[in-house]
Amino acid sequence: MLKLKPEFIERYKKLTEFEEYESCINKFLRKAIRVNTLKTIISRIKKDLEFLELREIPWCKEGFWVESEKRNLGNLPEHKLGYIFVQEAASMIPSVVLNPKENDIVLDMSSSPGAKTTHLAQIMKNKGIIVANEKNYERIIALNSNLNRFGILNTIVTLMDGREITHKFDKILLDAPCSSSGTIRGQTKASEFLARSWNLERVKSTAGLQKKLILNAYNLLNKKGILVYSICSLEPEEGEEVIQFLLENTDAEIEKIDLNIKSGINLEFNGKSYDKEIKKCIKLWPQYYDTEGFFIAKIKKVQ
Repeated sequence: MLKLKPEFIERYKKLTEFEEYESCINKFLRKAIRVNTLKTIISRIKKDLEFLELREIPWCKEGFWVESEKRNLGNLPEHKLGYIFVQEAASMIPSVVLNPKENDIVLDMSSSPGAKTTHLAQIMKNKGIIVANEKNYERIIALNSNLNRFGILNTIVTLMDGREITHKFDKILLDAPCSSSGTIRGQTKASEFLARSWNLERVKSTAGLQKKLILNAYNLLNKKGILVYSICSLEPEEGEEVIQFLLENTDAEIEKIDLNIKSGINLEFNGKSYDKEIKKCIKLWPQYYDTEGFFIAKIKKVQ
């Protein structure tokens, strides 16, 4: 069993059905892939990779869970050729929710390693323009590699702090830096480190950065533009509270996400109450679909 801090356990007992949650996070995360329809077709991949025992992910028509025991998917020829992207199932949701059109100008504000960027380009059929921004130079190497492997032609890569971007966009994806508490899955070194290093001060510090990023992202939207905010965290300070901050400081409107996905939003926590509009967001707890934990909000700029 993963060793969780007493304060973590006490906190999460208030947030969700803790026994179900704890049981789920102590199981290894099942693998998932997304088919790159810019280079191949879904039926071909289903046939060629039949041995992986692929099962459709309900919120992404190009996404499949891998039910077989094979784990080194990065060594598959289909991966090296850019026919598939090894991507966690819940992390496919933000791009589906943003749903950019072929003539949109899109910003992926924090884009490395490129899973969501390549997904956006795929949805746009390699048309329109995507600005894939990344703050850290070292992470751009992985981003460029994945863009090239996937045959992405409509994307410009930029290196800057998301808080300093000034151009206007039709649609923006802000998959924000976070505490990553939603990625605690299985007795792996990464999960053990996250469980061991988790602390509320870090959560609050990260939430401060997220508020600055989301405020700038919203200000960069054209009229009637759409912003999707997502994090692989389950902390209310990084999810519900960040959206509450945006609602209190702008004229933003929260749009209901049109996907049939169970959600566990926390409208009250530790004496704080959040706007009932936040119920339109999705908070995907790991035990719901055997995934990582994710928070996703769809925001519209009316004026």
